[in-house]
Amino acid sequence: MAVLTAIDEGDARDLLAGYGLELRGIEGIAAGSVNSNFALFTPEDRVFLRLYEEQDRAGAEREAAMLERLARAGVPTPPPLRRLDRALVSVVRGRPAAVFPWRDGGMRCQAAVTPDDAGRVGEALARVHAAGAGEAAEPGRFGVDELRARLERIAASGDDHFVPLVPSLRKALERAHAARAPELPAGLIHGDLFRDNVLWDARGEIAALLDFESACAGTYAYDLMVTVLSWCFGEGLDAGLARAMREGYERVRPLTPAEAEGLHAEAAFAALRFTITRITDYAMRAGTAGPRVVKDWRRFQKRHEVIEVLGPEGLRALLGVQA
Repeated sequence: MAVLTAIDEGDARDLLAGYGLELRGIEGIAAGSVNSNFALFTPEDRVFLRLYEEQDRAGAEREAAMLERLARAGVPTPPPLRRLDRALVSVVRGRPAAVFPWRDGGMRCQAAVTPDDAGRVGEALARVHAAGAGEAAEPGRFGVDELRARLERIAASGDDHFVPLVPSLRKALERAHAARAPELPAGLIHGDLFRDNVLWDARGEIAALLDFESACAGTYAYDLMVTVLSWCFGEGLDAGLARAMREGYERVRPLTPAEAEGLHAEAAFAALRFTITRITDYAMRAGTAGPRVVKDWRRFQKRHEVIEVLGPEGLRALLGVQA
């Protein structure tokens, strides 16, 4: 699924020439679900190539420049390489392309995540928020209006499995949206800091934060709760992991009283965002040809159910937060 646009050695050789690099080999990377990704081997090392499948060149250039600034500010994300002409973005097969230094590392499975890991991820997320405070971020693609439109598409689909879910999802979405406080601190957020978007080195340190494709303007509390729900949920919401992540975050950027009060609404909205988009983008497309990345919408439906049962006070207690 992550090689949507095929390239050959000639394409890769021409691309690397623009960076003063020589090609020794090319390998598609079977990870991700939006862009096409490749490892390009050079005589000395290898580099990572991303073809932007959904962004135009202007969007790719904005993202590349943002990543360069974040890396310069101390965020552990590899900055794109500059071409010999100093440009950050190339074009391959009509697609905008960026080349990044390779970062060795592994990903954590859920069972392997420790409180120390969770704390480090919380710190890294806060560094994104702090470093990106001056970024002119665009609105996200998954606001309430987009989620409402997706629910309408589900309702009109005639799919017997998903149409009956729409009334309850619509009600939950409107309730969560109404509970969100519009004045919460906001700025650049990652939006998708799942376990597969963090690489770890052999020492247990974060080697790289990956995939800023969903980076946008949003509330910091929402981004924190997306990350908590992604990293700290097994059979249920793990209090030890969730509290460690919140503590790690606050070592860099303390939550305001309003953010502490608003965590429940942000968590509920985050869980519904991924429930709805996984229905429309994955479950309802299960019959399409080719390999599909498996992202089960029911996992986030369960997270929403847990958040609702906890309630605002229960969630704050689990996180160890004083409102």
